[in-house]
Amino acid sequence: MQFFEPAQVADALPWLALVEAIEHTVADPGARAPERTVHPVATTDGTEALLLLKPGWVIGDVIAVKVATFFPDNGARDLPTVNAGVVLFSGVDGTMIGACDGNELTTRRTAAASAVAAKRLVRHDAQRLLVVGTGALAPMVAAAHCSVHDYASVEVWGRNDVKAAAAVETARRCGVEASVCADLDAAVAAADVISCVTASTTPLVRGSLLRPGTHVDLIGSFTPEMRETDDDVIRRGAVWVDSYDDGVLAGDLAQPLAAGVLHLDEIRGDLRELIVGDCPARDDDDQITVFKSAGIALEDVAAARLVFGSS
Repeated sequence: MQFFEPAQVADALPWLALVEAIEHTVADPGARAPERTVHPVATTDGTEALLLLKPGWVIGDVIAVKVATFFPDNGARDLPTVNAGVVLFSGVDGTMIGACDGNELTTRRTAAASAVAAKRLVRHDAQRLLVVGTGALAPMVAAAHCSVHDYASVEVWGRNDVKAAAAVETARRCGVEASVCADLDAAVAAADVISCVTASTTPLVRGSLLRPGTHVDLIGSFTPEMRETDDDVIRRGAVWVDSYDDGVLAGDLAQPLAAGVLHLDEIRGDLRELIVGDCPARDDDDQITVFKSAGIALEDVAAARLVFGSS
């Protein structure tokens, strides 16, 4: 039985191969992903942590289960707020194949899934990519998007200039010529693609600033309280999700749904429907498109298959 460390996971998941693996797995007729379960976990300091269980499988192939924890105060400890591992079993006889680091796998598959959607929703002539956020996902999202589209400009914005500079440096090591963005509103108004990877609870991207044809990629929020964009983004945009079940739970869609700004039947489609062509992509070059990613188990399955297939 094997265990893959973070560096080994990264080496096994080059962007284009991972994008293709996600497309193939999500579209597989034998792919299954039941609803994730989230359990509150009390801690000794009085805060509430979360335990998340996310299973998925392809019939007759593999079964993958991701186990993740969310400890919101870990930033003060200089530790990741999310920690995860992925366990892989045979889909033929149920025997355990191995396990791998889940943080690296999650970071990469999350970025790659947004690139899968971007291949279908971003305008062909898009030139300017703006990444909002400075965490581990920020440079990975920049690299994943650049693997499926050529951008003339890639900017990274964050509240902390030092962290923004660090994210830019990491992106450059990944082969992306990125730069630090000093003015968020100005960058939003100029961007063709905006990818948000924050844990913000107050909107950062204002819909009134979006130019026609902008694609907005929402990754960071995963609780009803988290929100990266305001109602105007949702009001002006056509919306897709990676999952109908999970995509609507995060604040970016949950709050507009509760307020009547968005209705469930207005959501254009999910990631599988985008991949297989069961839902339309953008209508024209002036349409604003919004993709809300919550992360689905089949993305973990796709990445895990690739990791263990590399051994």
